[in-house]
Amino acid sequence: MAGRRLDPGEAALWARVVAAVKPLHAARPVAVAPTPMEKHGAPAPKPVRARPAAVLPAPAKARTPGPTLDASWDRRLSRGLVSPESTIDLHGHTLQSAHLLLDQGLARAIQRGDRVLLLVTGKPPRPESERPHARGAIRAAVGDWILAGRHADRVASIRPAHPRHGGQGALYLILRRPVAR
Repeated sequence: MAGRRLDPGEAALWARVVAAVKPLHAARPVAVAPTPMEKHGAPAPKPVRARPAAVLPAPAKARTPGPTLDASWDRRLSRGLVSPESTIDLHGHTLQSAHLLLDQGLARAIQRGDRVLLLVTGKPPRPESERPHARGAIRAAVGDWILAGRHADRVASIRPAHPRHGGQGALYLILRRPVAR
C-alpha cells in the first residue's frame, strides 16, 4: 500500500524520532543451517568476515519538553498557585490557524522572557463520544507541534492547567530560562 508523502513538519518530526531510537538488544548472530555439502562431509567454505560498521557520532541531544519538573514546580502547578504571564487561545481555530498562532505566541512569550504560558485548547473529547470526532484535535496535536517546532528547545514541560485556569481545556507551557551568554 502506497502512503502519502510527509509534509516538511512531519518529515522533521520523523527524522527526530528516528535519530532518537536505540535498539533494545545488540545484533545477534543468526544460526545458519548446514548446507547439503556439509552434511555429507565436504569441507565447509571459510566464513567471510564482514567489515565492522562505521561508528557514527551520536547526534547532539536536543532539549525537548521533559516529563518532570522539580517538586516545587509540580506542587505549585497542582495547587493553582502559578499565574501564567501570557495566554494563547487556540479554542475555535482550525488546525492550521492554531498551529500558526501557537508558533507566533511562543515566539512572543520567549521574546518577553515569560516562564509560564497558558495555552487554551478546548476540552478533549468525552470518552463516550462517537468516533470520528473533531473535538480535541487541537489539544491532541499540540505536543507534536511543539516537539517539531522551532521553539522545542525552549519548552521545559507541558502540564495540564488547574481548574481556575481552564482545567481540561487548557495546558501550561513551562518555558526554560534564557541561556546566559
